[in-house]
Amino acid sequence: MNAGIVGLGRYLPERIVTNADLEKVMDTSDEWIRTRTGIEQRRIADDDTNTSDMAFVAAKKALQDANLSPEEIDLIIVSTVTPDQPFPSVACLLQERLGAKKAAAMDVSAACAGFMYGIITAKQFIETKTYQNVLVVGVEKLSKVTDWSDRNTAVLFGDGAGAAIIAPVSEGRGILSFELGADGSGAKHLYQDKYIVMNGREVFKFAVRQMGESCINVLEKAGLTKEDVDFLIPHQANIRIMEASRQRLELPIEKMSKTIDKYGNTSASSIPIAMIEEIEAGKIKDDDIIVMVGFGGGLTWGAIALKWGK
Repeated sequence: MNAGIVGLGRYLPERIVTNADLEKVMDTSDEWIRTRTGIEQRRIADDDTNTSDMAFVAAKKALQDANLSPEEIDLIIVSTVTPDQPFPSVACLLQERLGAKKAAAMDVSAACAGFMYGIITAKQFIETKTYQNVLVVGVEKLSKVTDWSDRNTAVLFGDGAGAAIIAPVSEGRGILSFELGADGSGAKHLYQDKYIVMNGREVFKFAVRQMGESCINVLEKAGLTKEDVDFLIPHQANIRIMEASRQRLELPIEKMSKTIDKYGNTSASSIPIAMIEEIEAGKIKDDDIIVMVGFGGGLTWGAIALKWGK
């Protein structure tokens, strides 16, 4: 029995902050941001919207997409590094608000690789027949841990949520292979003190190498080749890192998801947000081979090869 994605939902705050807006408050320029990151604007949640609020909207949409009731969810996994508070977990707040009375609930902290960690954790419960339906949410309110006077990090991040229902899917579809990894020796390059602190040069070098390697590794594990890949959904961190992954797979540019220009780096929510965008645009179809790959603070990384469809 294979586990796969049977429902998706997302939430993006209404407020748009453009590069031109940032030019007014810090020493930067639209041209500098676009050429180095690919970002043109990002969504920022208002003060009254917390991480659990965004997770709730995305989760409701995912349940509707999967045609499931909250009572049918067995486990809730929320991937976030920006919870409402240290505890209770966002997952517990979400469980109560959804009315998912029989669901266990926990948060996963793997930064921008969090959605990959959440999906692979859910996969184990589904394929061992422990649970039938698992809700995985990647959600971040990075704006509350961003130093808006630091032009090296403030231009990068946005807020948002993406949710997926993981459940059994038909033979041959779903998650075909995965890779999870961590390198704690790189923790010093990307962490949160009061605000996000990043050694951009070191993170860039790590990400370019690891994203490409992980893409190749999950294909080999699944018995697939680069030619089998129909679509790549990389973590939307930096267009140059994303391009390096695409080139490693030798994919044409139209076969890689790109939402970073509109939403910036939304950490654990970037992959599900991008996936929904591409499905709505008709770029992902049943039985397509999809590679998802992400990296984040920790340092952490994860990749998945899957055949799309229920």
